[in-house]
Amino acid sequence: MPQLLSLSRTYVARGGAPRVHAVDAAIFASAYFARCMACSWCGDWCCSHGVDVDGTVAMALLARAPAIEARTGVPRGEWFEGPPEADAEMPGGSVRRARVHQGGCVFRARQGRGCTLHALAIETGEDYHLLKPMASTLFPVTWGDGALLLSDELEDGTLVCAGDGPSAYDAAREELAWYFGDALVAELDALSRTSRRGAA
Repeated sequence: MPQLLSLSRTYVARGGAPRVHAVDAAIFASAYFARCMACSWCGDWCCSHGVDVDGTVAMALLARAPAIEARTGVPRGEWFEGPPEADAEMPGGSVRRARVHQGGCVFRARQGRGCTLHALAIETGEDYHLLKPMASTLFPVTWGDGALLLSDELEDGTLVCAGDGPSAYDAAREELAWYFGDALVAELDALSRTSRRGAA
């Protein structure tokens, strides 16, 4: 059960969603390896599932379909499990689930490691936040019902790299600043310090 800490106000992410007014204290205490590209043993475990793709990113991906199809080898009609579903907590107001293809997310690199969407953005000089789902970028921090939360995989211990490294918050701090702004991060920094003193 999350231990929710209230924030001083509601913070709104770029594009109008999500909106958060609370945070699960577990994001300050739960740790994982975090240095993903320095890992040589997990096999991109966290990419073995599909991912929730927010409506804003889904539209950007379809606009770049030829380049993504060339990298993934998967036609755009097979990227998602179904049509968009309305979701007010997702950027763009909707969500689609990326399919699992050959044992991993359809957007996972089949040659080498990592996310093809992130790699495409770097190669083309785009900001990767515009092509990579918010759920992927913040993982293992997530959100729901107006709160920042710990992902199920880190909370239940199934994340293979759990336990050794920075906290989920420390690892996601810069990404949270990009989406929500420096004011949220300043408040979370203070809550993180208080939580750590309380745990000492």
